[in-house]
Amino acid sequence: MPSASDDEPDKVCDAYLPGMKTSPDPRSRGRFYALIAAAIILALLAGLGVYGLAAGRTQASVSRPSTTAAPSAPSTSASPSPTAATLPSVKRSRDPDVFARNLATTLFTWDTATGLFPLDYSAAILAVGDPSGVEQAGLASDVANYLPSREQWVELRKHATRQSLTITRSYVPEAWGEALRQAVPGQIPSGATAITIEGTRHRSGDWDGRPAGEDFPVSFTVFLACQPGADSCHVLRLSQLDKPLK
Repeated sequence: MPSASDDEPDKVCDAYLPGMKTSPDPRSRGRFYALIAAAIILALLAGLGVYGLAAGRTQASVSRPSTTAAPSAPSTSASPSPTAATLPSVKRSRDPDVFARNLATTLFTWDTATGLFPLDYSAAILAVGDPSGVEQAGLASDVANYLPSREQWVELRKHATRQSLTITRSYVPEAWGEALRQAVPGQIPSGATAITIEGTRHRSGDWDGRPAGEDFPVSFTVFLACQPGADSCHVLRLSQLDKPLK
């Protein structure tokens, strides 16, 4: 929360993505993610704080930009109608790395000036979720924590805030191989894998009639499955933001 006038101009970038809610899933796949969170992290990645698919809600830290301009009155211009905006979508692919990159790009690309709301963006990710429905509730919780809340969105819209992502690296983390070795037969969906994404999040907008923005490094892991015969991979879960599987 801003506590001084020096922080006030930073509303353009002030509402950052909160952490991921990671409630446990009682079914087998949910227990598998809990296995990774408990066994893999403790045995292989102790001290690294990789992620916790079986942990509670975690809030990501809020970074403060350094501008000092005085705040202006909120814009009174009408927002575009959502019907005039193009709804986001994830480009499908049967290649796990390509699919993960496409999903990451869609997840981090949004514009408050289009008239859309966070639910419109989260719907694009859920549309390529687990077709069995087993992981959909957990995925919905994950995605909600990568996007601003509706209240944050309303504030960001006053400054025409928008976001995009530049991916610098994507790879299968080494810890995934150990997870596969420790998994109980049938615990992992057919064709499942993990892809860790590293890149730069670009946040920009307008403040007092002037452009403003900042860039921040981001990293996270996409858990997905590319089942034989399917026309595309689908996403299972997302790790906590900035705490990927290594």
